Amino acid sequence: MPTQEIATLGGGCFWCLEAVYDEMEGVLSVESGYMGGSVPNPSYQAVCTGTTGHVEVVQVTFDSEITSFREILEVFFAIHDPTTLDRQGNDAGTQYRSVIFYHGDSQKTEAEKIIRELDAEGVWRNPIVTELRPATAFYRAEDYHQEYFANNPRQPYCTYVVAPKVKKFREHFAAKLRRVT
Repeated sequence: MPTQEIATLGGGCFWCLEAVYDEMEGVLSVESGYMGGSVPNPSYQAVCTGTTGHVEVVQVTFDSEITSFREILEVFFAIHDPTTLDRQGNDAGTQYRSVIFYHGDSQKTEAEKIIRELDAEGVWRNPIVTELRPATAFYRAEDYHQEYFANNPRQPYCTYVVAPKVKKFREHFAAKLRRVT
């Protein structure tokens, strides 16, 4: 029986994060959804207005005996820009903010630690602005958002935005790729 843990992360469009974590060893499931807002059961259209307070997130369920929360965060910080407030590339708005919704004190502590380390190393020219917030209600996104990249690899956004992030993950985290048997 796997030792399951949940990580909830917002780093721009959820399609990018989902596509990467789908390929990571130790990840049991990834769901795209919304967290952090004030409206119950928000729709994608409502979240896109920026008025609900929700962030596009992925909820990653992983086997912590195979991959650690720290490794989940190392991938997270490598595949998006944590130095831009409410923006990832051309995606702008509060729903695209960089945020870690932590599930317990140990996740919060680990996230604080890795942010301090990355800032001290000067990995980015600007400081990390990733928010740390306690996890709240997770609302699963509409079905057409689930496995979006897998189902729409030739869609222009997937070709020009998602695919390069998946490629970067494959190149930089080859040891963490899911083993297909």
